[in-house]
Amino acid sequence: MSDDTPAWPLATRPIPEDAVLILPVRHAVLFPGTLQPLVIDRPASQLGVQEAVRLERPVGLLLQKNMEQEEPGPADLHTVGTTAAVLRYVTTPDGAHHAIVRGMQRFRVLRFLEGWPFLVAQVLYMPDLAVADPEVQGRALALKQRALETLQLLPQVPVEMVAAIQAMEHPEQIGDIVAGVLDVSANEKQALLETFDLKQRLDKLLQVLAHRIEVLKVQRDVSERTRESIGHVNRKQLLREQLRTIQRELGEGDEVAAEVEELERAVSAAGMPAEVEEVARKELKRLERMPDAAGEASIVRTYLEWLAALPWGTSPEAPVDLAAARSVLDEDHFGLEKVKKRILEHLAVRKLNPAGRSPILCFVGPPGVGKTSLGQSIAKATGRKFVRVSLGGVHDEAEIRGHRRTYIGALPGNIIQGVRRAGSRSCVMMLDEIDKLGAGGFHGDPAAALLEVLDPEQNSTFRDAYLGVPFDLSSVMFLCTANVLDTIPGPLRDRMEVTTLPGYTTREKLQIARRYLVARQLRAAGLQPEQCSIADGALLAIIEGYTREAGVRNLEREIGNVLRHVALRIAEGEVAQMSVDAPELHAILGARRFEPEIAMRTGIAGVATGLAWTPAGGDILFVEAARTPGNGRLILTGQLGDVMKESAQAALSLVKSHSAEFGIVPEVFDKSDIHVHVPAGATPKDGPSAGVAICVALTSLLTGRAVRSDVAMTGEISLRGLVLPIGGVKEKVLAAQRAGIKTVMLPARNQRDLEDIPADVRSQLSFVWLTSIDDGLKVALSQPELQPE
Repeated sequence: MSDDTPAWPLATRPIPEDAVLILPVRHAVLFPGTLQPLVIDRPASQLGVQEAVRLERPVGLLLQKNMEQEEPGPADLHTVGTTAAVLRYVTTPDGAHHAIVRGMQRFRVLRFLEGWPFLVAQVLYMPDLAVADPEVQGRALALKQRALETLQLLPQVPVEMVAAIQAMEHPEQIGDIVAGVLDVSANEKQALLETFDLKQRLDKLLQVLAHRIEVLKVQRDVSERTRESIGHVNRKQLLREQLRTIQRELGEGDEVAAEVEELERAVSAAGMPAEVEEVARKELKRLERMPDAAGEASIVRTYLEWLAALPWGTSPEAPVDLAAARSVLDEDHFGLEKVKKRILEHLAVRKLNPAGRSPILCFVGPPGVGKTSLGQSIAKATGRKFVRVSLGGVHDEAEIRGHRRTYIGALPGNIIQGVRRAGSRSCVMMLDEIDKLGAGGFHGDPAAALLEVLDPEQNSTFRDAYLGVPFDLSSVMFLCTANVLDTIPGPLRDRMEVTTLPGYTTREKLQIARRYLVARQLRAAGLQPEQCSIADGALLAIIEGYTREAGVRNLEREIGNVLRHVALRIAEGEVAQMSVDAPELHAILGARRFEPEIAMRTGIAGVATGLAWTPAGGDILFVEAARTPGNGRLILTGQLGDVMKESAQAALSLVKSHSAEFGIVPEVFDKSDIHVHVPAGATPKDGPSAGVAICVALTSLLTGRAVRSDVAMTGEISLRGLVLPIGGVKEKVLAAQRAGIKTVMLPARNQRDLEDIPADVRSQLSFVWLTSIDDGLKVALSQPELQPE
């Protein structure tokens, strides 16, 4: 024992020869033949080690089951440990107790003994088994090789450790030494210590070392790649600095400095507001300090290019010439007098008050009526640039407001991009298909983002997320287009002034085809006007027999088909010039696609012709009623919506309540099922305006009086028999005129809408204004016939 070993009191009872002083340890497992430094901080453990040193006896090291326990008892310790000789025991000036021990032999605790201030246990020593087995020798050599391979992969390994492992020959010694130096958990080491069979212990060690070798190889590869990457970056940076030095020596200047200088000139010439210019110059200074290889440099450079490219200044507007504007509108569009009047009123206000805020116009109408081309005509009439932004299917708020610059590839929103394309804040920007915006989700709500854009009180300080500075949109003339208003959110619709574009009449379509469509399709087909002509009769035949639409898109398509047929014949040399009239259409376009079927469909009792409004314009629909033996059920088919089903229920209740007036036997309702069907079952239908048609069809069925084939009707009914007003009167009347109807029955409270109907259509139709359902039955039903039984 060393000279600095402290003195301690002797134990009062002798320790049996077959017993061992037990030293509980945490986070440390000692193997035979290995050295282990220990810090002994428990008073009982200090007494035990001191007694072992005094008696020159070994101590037994047992690992705690719970590493956090401060005073472990016998039940808190593993039962397998290693006896150890205390080579050195010292006490430092700060009162800490330290010991260095060497492992001697495995043991298993048989029982703990009482009567000492420290732990004492009777143990059974466990010798290694199968030491002389050749398989054990082979495993020991393999373990020795893997241990040396592992040391080669570790950094800064002492040469002495490599020599010590190379000098080991006994299998049990190799296994214990390798297990002692493994960097695995204490519980894993304890499991190795408790493996008494040497062959099994060596197999476990081989598995652990194999896994450790793979981990070290991956770690070495990653470190080498990282070192190479860092070296490559440093090399490029050094070469760049050398290149700059060479360029300065040659007087060629610095490209980065030249680029910054160019951006600075662009910022100065952009005419930015003071707030925006301050931000731009701050970013310029950041760009100057950044190395050219920095990833953020390209982001800052792109941002500054966007700021410099935007038209911050107010460009002088061309004076508004109302006469020229009217001429442009009349030249580009036929009809639409109400819409043209509203546009000219807006331009007149703009002329008298150039500094005033312009309203947001929204053109609503079916496809093909010229909503988008109206915006182009407005830009042409006012001398402004025209920019179109399509909103159909847009479901991300960033499409409107832009992305933040933190994202790779970020850009401003479509509004700012449109202004940059126009090159002026005084442009006409058309937000097309605003009713088809995508629903809001985790990407945000694009309709909500448009609230700021389309509010004249707010858009003067519009803040795009990419720019991060306010941009004045008050000089932009915003126009919107939509097919329906129902899908536009209320707050957004409230910011727009809605102008409705109804469908065209047959006469208007003929004039549009003659003035615009034929000439455009002649150019598309590569024909000269003298090579082909289309008679008015052919155009009317195309309008009435090959298209049925509110606009003229399909009409232009069919005209294009005709002219391509002519172009083919001229190109093949069959003819040099060709005139197309109605009789030739069958050979070119095939059979007529739309035939009048009113007389055939309404020639029997129980069939009435109704009028419907659709996003594509007005249309006619047929309401068919049939009676079958039953128990008074009402059957509704034809994919009817809830409102239309309620209208049918109200119509049947109305007929029942007036059965005596209509001459209907009441028992008919109890002994029959009434089936109401609206053809075109694949098309959803809804709305209250079919109430009159359903009521007339039911009355016709139950009285046996057929509905006149030239009469169409629309209107909502009440249980008192009143006819209530409806919407879409012009579209419905135009649909009736296209279908060959002669008499149209409308609610009396819709007489105010008569002035919206073109005069030539009014002259072809007879209107019956309904206050109650009785007024409609008198006109629609034929003369009474025999009452059905």
